[in-house]
Amino acid sequence: MTVKKKKNVLVAPSLLSADFGRLCDEIIAVKEAGADIIHLDIMDGHFVPNITIGPGVVSSLRGCTDLPFDCHLMIADPDRFIKAFADAGADMISVHVETAVHLHRSLALIHEQGVKAGAVLNPATPIETLRHVVDDLDYVLIMSVNPGFGGQNFIASSLEKVRDLKAFLARRKADILIEIDGGIGPGNAGDAVEAGADILVAGSAIFHSAAYRDVIAAMRTGNGGK
Repeated sequence: MTVKKKKNVLVAPSLLSADFGRLCDEIIAVKEAGADIIHLDIMDGHFVPNITIGPGVVSSLRGCTDLPFDCHLMIADPDRFIKAFADAGADMISVHVETAVHLHRSLALIHEQGVKAGAVLNPATPIETLRHVVDDLDYVLIMSVNPGFGGQNFIASSLEKVRDLKAFLARRKADILIEIDGGIGPGNAGDAVEAGADILVAGSAIFHSAAYRDVIAAMRTGNGGK
């Protein structure tokens, strides 16, 4: 499976807000509704104050869809689990700059598994932390909330951060996808795309709605209103 840069935005429903009692059904539903990627938030109760799923659950869900699995590792010492999530079926794995003690090594380890490698920046983490690993990245994930829980309010300054990242990557002539996660929905998706985001991660906006297809379409076109 590959994820290629498109002119149109990619929408990645986050299973954090899905019905955990019927995850496979939820994955099938969002694929039918037009999703491009399945975003999986992996939390360990240490780096963030919540616990979600591990490699075993990811592996069990792999047979539900052929959509790319984007595993966002919000865990301490992510290097210990990169291979496990790759073996479970991840197509994309991202690690937090704040917890990857040896970020270059972590990104190399992801690539060794044949998986796309991403770095994640918390709201207060500067873009400059990526300066020496740009050539090792396939994508960058900008957190527009503080990670740990779904349903949080979007941090407005994240749009400026996306613009700054877009300019930073342009100066480096780096063709790297920009992903944004946290408080994203039809009302601000257009702003995020205009700022430079390529991938929109949305949890509650999609899974807490009555019509997944309508929400995904509105996010992709930026016609969700304010």
